[in-house]
Amino acid sequence: MTKTFLGQTAIITGAGIGIGFEVARLLAMRGANIVLNDMDENAAKNAQKAILDSGGNCEIVVGNSADLSIIQQLVQKATECFGKLDLVVANAGITTFGDFFEYQPASLKQLLDVNLFGSFFLVQEAAKAMKNQQSGGSIVLTSSVTGHQAHPFLAAYGMTKAAIEQLAKNLVIDLSPLGININTVAPGATLTERTLEDKDYLSTWSRITPMGKPATVQDIAEAMIFLLSPQARHITGQSLVVDGGWTAVGVSPY
Repeated sequence: MTKTFLGQTAIITGAGIGIGFEVARLLAMRGANIVLNDMDENAAKNAQKAILDSGGNCEIVVGNSADLSIIQQLVQKATECFGKLDLVVANAGITTFGDFFEYQPASLKQLLDVNLFGSFFLVQEAAKAMKNQQSGGSIVLTSSVTGHQAHPFLAAYGMTKAAIEQLAKNLVIDLSPLGININTVAPGATLTERTLEDKDYLSTWSRITPMGKPATVQDIAEAMIFLLSPQARHITGQSLVVDGGWTAVGVSPY
């Protein structure tokens, strides 16, 4: 495999399993040094072992990516262990379903903390490091198709994902002069460890997705890696929807 990212260092949050892990794994295979974050210590250690066993370099920081001290540890570990920071994937996020009329303040606060506070301040801390290095960088934020299209019981979640996309657009002003590009990827239905806990997930989303099946984690990860790559250096402030055409037709699973 071509070592596109040889010598570069990447931070990926929410990367113990699922899309985040696949991004970390593929970047490591392509030469990047990885600083991997997850709240679940066992998941983080298992992910690290898988990357190390395949010949990659990987350090972990266990903890809540909405905690500013964890964010600072991530950036510090990247620079101390590998000398610099080049790539960031702010992937950590939570989903809370709820009827709009019954939705509770505690749920919204948790959602805002992880999906928005964590992403905003990870980008801020990482961009400070990149600014000091004077060597630019690439950042990808994880959005969702629910930031583009209404979905039952996901008003609050969709709001946070639309906000993530606006953050990337707005930061073009601040980051472009530093040689940093920033984009978002908006996954549609994706087969992960969590979604496959629903026995009807694959059949339901295969039926309503124009391409006939939900995405794999590699489908999403490859889109993110493209936006991190040298081939995408002139792309910034954009959102790439990876959903097999679902938002074009918008058929509800309900």
